[in-house]
Amino acid sequence: MSRILLGVSGSIAAYKALELVRLATAAGHALRVVQTPASRRFVGEASFAALSGAPVLVSEFERDPARGAFPGQPIPAHEPLSHLELVRNAELLLIAPASANTIAKLAAGLADDLLASCALAATCPVLLAPAMNNHMYEHPATQANLRTLRERGVGIVEPGVGRLASKGEEGIGRLAEPDRLLAACEQAIADAAAAGAEGASRESWRGLNVLVTAGGTREPIDSVRFLGNSSSGRMGLALAAAARDRGAEVSLIAANIALPAPAGVERVEVGTAAELQRACEERFARCDVLLMAAAVADFAPAAPAAGKIDKSQRRRLELELEATPDILAGLSARRHDGQTLVGFAAEHGPGGIERARSKLAAKGLDAVVFNDISRSDIGFDVDANEVTILAARAQHGGRRWHVPRTGKAEVAEAILDAVERLRQSG
Repeated sequence: MSRILLGVSGSIAAYKALELVRLATAAGHALRVVQTPASRRFVGEASFAALSGAPVLVSEFERDPARGAFPGQPIPAHEPLSHLELVRNAELLLIAPASANTIAKLAAGLADDLLASCALAATCPVLLAPAMNNHMYEHPATQANLRTLRERGVGIVEPGVGRLASKGEEGIGRLAEPDRLLAACEQAIADAAAAGAEGASRESWRGLNVLVTAGGTREPIDSVRFLGNSSSGRMGLALAAAARDRGAEVSLIAANIALPAPAGVERVEVGTAAELQRACEERFARCDVLLMAAAVADFAPAAPAAGKIDKSQRRRLELELEATPDILAGLSARRHDGQTLVGFAAEHGPGGIERARSKLAAKGLDAVVFNDISRSDIGFDVDANEVTILAARAQHGGRRWHVPRTGKAEVAEAILDAVERLRQSG
């Protein structure tokens, strides 16, 4: 059972937080809820108190009957300060929904209400789940505030796209669904526990700069349709977390990933192969290790439509596709001494491992990670993977390591272990 402190700010999406509390308590987690005054206009304290089984707080100046304790914890004999005791006992602070106003306050370091004070005092992992109108979310000020918070190690559970609160409006800004919020909480708590358990013993990558790409690119057909793939980004996220835990400075280039990035990792959002290429080129020169786990589209529409293609005006649509740049080969051509480059080959069926090995020489890599995507139990959009790590023959004698089917976090550790061996052997 984990202790989750849930902050609810002023958004019509606050009703979804009730379902999150129900799911989390049913899963055995203990919750306390802190509301901003504005959030009470949407959902009252009584609803959260009934579902969590604990008092709900709004102000630093109101007495907490539980004295900062979570359900299942003994109540202290003294009267502690609420904003300090709540986060001291919490294993995670999740703010969902996080309004544009609350995000701005946290980015500025303000502490003018109980929730903002809790966030400023928190030493546990912090997650934010934005919820607002798409124009507010996409405004440069909001995006700058989110970048600031990410740089400070705050995880962001990205909003969804769809119908918004205002009648007739659609776009990005929908609060992530409660089951996804709970999954993000559990993952963040597990990541923190793993990092704490390994601690100082896992500092072998301190001083290294690691660049990880993850997710799948989307190439526009028109203003709403695209060519894409099934990559969820889980493998890349696991690699970023593992490299961070070994002490590295990690930059994650995330292509259309709905899952939160590990705390303490720089996250750069991209959509298309061209955007991924630019982001990689900007950061490649200063990286020591490149882990190219993103599934990059090989082809893109040659002339995407500026607006939405009207289906009623045509019965047949022909697309002319053109090849996208080979990003990894381009980066390899610019590599400098001391860099280690690892590619990923998601191949289908027989002969896949030979096709993966051919990429080593063709792209000038140190290693390639092969997995067979013809299997439904590994690879894209699942939590497990089974891979074979192939090292370049010339540099490392054609060594290979097979990693049997296991969780992607364990696969990530095996990949980083192989990278360490390659770097040590020159």
